[in-house]
Amino acid sequence: MSAAHDPHAQGAEAAMRITLKVWRQGAPDAAGRMETYRLDEVSPDMSFLEMLDVLNERLIQAGEDPVAFDHDCREGICGACSLVIDGQAHGPEALTTVCQLHMRHYSDGDTIQVEPWRANAFPVVKDLVVDRSAFDRIVAAGGFISTHTGAAPDGNSVPVPKPEADQAMDAAACIGCGACVAACPNASAMLFVAAKVAHLALLPQGEPERERRVLSMVRTMDAEGFGNCTNHFECMAACPKGISVENIARMNREYLRAFLRERPSEGGEASGG
Repeated sequence: MSAAHDPHAQGAEAAMRITLKVWRQGAPDAAGRMETYRLDEVSPDMSFLEMLDVLNERLIQAGEDPVAFDHDCREGICGACSLVIDGQAHGPEALTTVCQLHMRHYSDGDTIQVEPWRANAFPVVKDLVVDRSAFDRIVAAGGFISTHTGAAPDGNSVPVPKPEADQAMDAAACIGCGACVAACPNASAMLFVAAKVAHLALLPQGEPERERRVLSMVRTMDAEGFGNCTNHFECMAACPKGISVENIARMNREYLRAFLRERPSEGGEASGG
């Protein structure tokens, strides 16, 4: 049997050698450093996270501390797999989370650098894990609809024009991973907050709390220490769900409208720029 038809020969041929430079940090207040690891026999069919699993198995067998990284669904819908790979949030593939990135996008002998999100509002917990609870506090400030128990109508019974429904669903696709913050030179959370604000502002169910919602969420965002938006558009480029920066413009309009209604005699400008 020739090598071209021998599955074992094909597997050996396909295996790659990869050098990993991984950020290691034992605790939030510990000094971090890049550590180098070399992996042989990396299958192109592995996902990036499966490749990290292989690394961790090797470290555990050697009695070393495995690399801590966040993950959950591994299906691109939860946003947990938040890594900066070779300087790009979620890696080189557009509209892809790290868990959907496969090693076939790399070549034998490649060196890959893996780091956590870099933002003051996302402090490192350990290694590649960051604390993204700031996002939870922003959502808790207004990213919801309040109803009296038993009085809420069926959502499908409320007519919504299709253009508004489509835009709301596009904004609702945000998975809260934080890639927008990691990619932004200012570590701005504007795209995340804008997606949450726009989603509810476009639907009739969100109308009663429309003004309070945007004021509270934007002010919480600022209090959490995120930077301002200066229109680099890196957030949209890094977003695995392709959330449009048009939502930021919508949020600024919503904020200005609510701010002027709250303080009609003072005027003001929308936050974030």
